Amino acid sequence: MSTSVKPYPLHFKPEFKERVWGGRALEQFGYDVPAGPIGEGWMIADHANGVSHVLNGELAGQGLDRIREELGASWLGAKAQSGNGRFPLLIKLLDCNDDLSVQVHPNDHYAGLPKGELGKTEMWYVMDAKPDAKIIYGLKPGVDRTAMAQAIEEGRIMDTLQEVSVKAGDTFYIPAGTVHALCAGVLVAEIQQNSDTTYRLYDYDRPGLDGKPRELHIEDSLNVTDYAGAGASRMSTAGTPAGEWLTLAESPYFVTDKGVVQGVWPQETPADSFVVLIVAEGSGSIGWADGKLDAKAGDCFLLPAPLGAYTLDGAMTVLRSRLP
Repeated sequence: MSTSVKPYPLHFKPEFKERVWGGRALEQFGYDVPAGPIGEGWMIADHANGVSHVLNGELAGQGLDRIREELGASWLGAKAQSGNGRFPLLIKLLDCNDDLSVQVHPNDHYAGLPKGELGKTEMWYVMDAKPDAKIIYGLKPGVDRTAMAQAIEEGRIMDTLQEVSVKAGDTFYIPAGTVHALCAGVLVAEIQQNSDTTYRLYDYDRPGLDGKPRELHIEDSLNVTDYAGAGASRMSTAGTPAGEWLTLAESPYFVTDKGVVQGVWPQETPADSFVVLIVAEGSGSIGWADGKLDAKAGDCFLLPAPLGAYTLDGAMTVLRSRLP
């Protein structure tokens, strides 16, 4: 791979993941979704469990892992190094046709982390939600480790959890240590640390894809849960004005903003960080000095740090993520 490749927005072929709770909703974005219950599209991924490959331009066919190895900071920016040497973020679209397990993620410092893995702080943006859709988001006030362990022992863990109604445009910041679960009827964009570590507290006693119960991780979950609250926050973004960035989440790992594009909107990449753009709804284009790319709902793009000036155009809602 030549290090003289001129920077341009990269569009990737997703890695799709079959999940017991998945469905077919990701087909609406025009992707060639494999058969079966597909729960996750790994849209921009550089992980041992999945790598996305470029669809467009001079780097077509190249995996993000190879781009990171060969172009490194010159393309991704000086900040673009995660704790395990891979691309620092993992970008997903999630089709929740059924309830996900009740789960919690560790932070980077948990001694029980699998080798080479990081903790997992993440955020969700609800792209679509059926009427009466809900999620599980945190613990009820006063629930500590003893109360949680007793509730699990007695088969009433759901009594300890907060349920929250959701609608399109809602956003949730989920720091490591926050107990959570997406529930049936939501389609979500997820921005997260580049990690695939999940500890399950409860899975509704259902069989997995192989017909056997999925593994639970009770001790690890009790260990990593932040009972005092890890700083989780939520907001409704309905009515976001066009042409202004609304900050959805600021974490040590990513900053994500929402922008409503109506016509031409000039932008610029920061010199020290790539930019990830997720088109949440609508359509339009991304233009830069050497070209233009069509963009539509469900598309995710990686803009290299040295791209510099670019424009968003059209009528679309965009999520923009970068390193802090």
